Amino acid sequence: MEPAEMPGRLPLTARLGLFFTAVAVLVVLGLGWLFITAADRHFAELDHAALQDKKHLIEDLLSTAGSVDATRRRLEDALGHHHGLTVSILTPDGAPLFRSKGFPDRNSIRDAAGHGHAERPDSRLRVMRFTAAAGYAPDAELNITLAMDTSHHVQFITELRHSLSLYAVAATLLSGMLGLLAAHQGLAPLRAMKARAAAVSGQRLDERMPVESVPVEMADLADELNRMLDRLQRDFRKLQDFSSDLAHELRTPIANLLTQTQVTLSAERDTSDYREVLASNVEELQRLARMVSDMLFLAKTEHGVELPSKERFWAMPEVLALFDFYDVVAEEKRIALVASGDGEIDGDRLMFRRAVSNLMSNALRHTPDGGRVSVQVTASPDSTEIVVENTGQGVDPKVLPRLFDRFFRADPSRAHAEADGSGLGLSITKAIVESHGGSVTVESDNGKTLFLMSFPMLDKSRP
Repeated sequence: MEPAEMPGRLPLTARLGLFFTAVAVLVVLGLGWLFITAADRHFAELDHAALQDKKHLIEDLLSTAGSVDATRRRLEDALGHHHGLTVSILTPDGAPLFRSKGFPDRNSIRDAAGHGHAERPDSRLRVMRFTAAAGYAPDAELNITLAMDTSHHVQFITELRHSLSLYAVAATLLSGMLGLLAAHQGLAPLRAMKARAAAVSGQRLDERMPVESVPVEMADLADELNRMLDRLQRDFRKLQDFSSDLAHELRTPIANLLTQTQVTLSAERDTSDYREVLASNVEELQRLARMVSDMLFLAKTEHGVELPSKERFWAMPEVLALFDFYDVVAEEKRIALVASGDGEIDGDRLMFRRAVSNLMSNALRHTPDGGRVSVQVTASPDSTEIVVENTGQGVDPKVLPRLFDRFFRADPSRAHAEADGSGLGLSITKAIVESHGGSVTVESDNGKTLFLMSFPMLDKSRP
C-alpha cells in the first residue's frame, strides 16, 4: 500500500492545503474582528461627541433662562427637531421640568450611570447624565438625562458582521482551493524526483535528480540523492567487478583440479602418479581455502569488526619478527631489508602483523634482484605511521587508486611463479588498518613504491 493511501495519514498536498486554509481563516477572522471593533468604537466616539454638543447646548440654555416657562420653550425649540435624541430634566425634588416626547421610562435606563448604553425592546440607547443649574435658580441643581437612539449604528454593525461572515466563508473556500493548487504545484519537483527515482534499477543506475530545475529548498536534497546514487553506482560496479573477478579466480583452480582428476582417471596409473596428482590437488585446494578465508575476513570488516584482542604494543619487534620470516626470500633475491624507528600501536597484534606482512610480501615480490625493502616506524602523540618502501619499477599512476581493490593486479599479464597470491592481500591490509580507525595510502615515483599506514592512538589516557 502506498504511504499516501494508508488510513489516518493525509498526503502532504492536503496537509499544506489545510494549513493554508487555516491561516487564511485566522487572518480573515482577525481582520473582520478588527474592522468591526474599529467601526463600533468610531460610532461610540461620534455618539459621545454628539451628546457632548447637546450637553453644552443645554447648559448654555439653562444658564441664560429667566423662568421655568422660558426654559421649557427654549428647550423645546432647540431639542424638539433632533431625530433620535430625547431629554429629561428633573428638579432637585424629582419633579419633571422638561421631558421630550418618547423619552424612555426610568426603569429602562436605570443601569446607565454617567454615560453608557441602555436597552429597550425596540432600540438601543446611548445615555449621558449630568447636572446643571438654571439661571433663574442658580442654587438648584437640575438632573439632566440625554438619551440617543443608536439603532441605526447597531443595524449597520449587524449588516457588516453578516457581510464579513459571508466574505469569510467565501475567502476560506477560495483560500482552500488556492492552497491545494499552490501545494500541488509547489510539490511538482518532488513528483519529478519520484519519477526519476522510480526509473533507477540495477540496469539503469545513471539516472540523476534534476538539481537545476528544482527550488532552492529542494536542491540540497536532490544533490544529496545524486551523491547517494553515485555511491550506489560505484559500489554496484565494484560488486560486478568483484563477482567477475571472483568467478575468474575460482575458475582457474577448479579447472586445474577437474582437468588433472579427469586425466588421472582416464587410464590406469601407478600409486606414485596418484599421489602426485593428489598432492597437486591439495595445493589448489589450499589456495581455494585461503581465498575463501580471506573473502570471509573482508566480508566481516565491511560490516564492522571488533578487534579480537586490543592491547598496546611496540611496532618494531613485530616488524623484526617478519624480517626473520622473510629473510630467506630476501637473501635468495639479494634484497636488503632495512628497519628503523619505533612506536606504539593500539590494537590487535596479530592483525597488525598480518597487515605489515602483506605489504612486505608485496614489496619483495615486485622488488628486482639487488633491490631494497625498508620499513620505517614514526611515532607522534596522535598516531604511529608505518612506511613500507621498495625499489624497482614504479606503478602506473592510473592504477594506483585501484591497488586496494579485491583481485586487482597492476599487471595481470605478469605471472609470478613464486607467488600464490589471489589479489586480496592489499584489500586485507586496508581492511585491517581501517578496523583500527586508521588509513593506508600508496605513492609511486622515481623507481620507488611507498605504502603508508597510519594507526591512531585509540586510548590516549594510557601511558
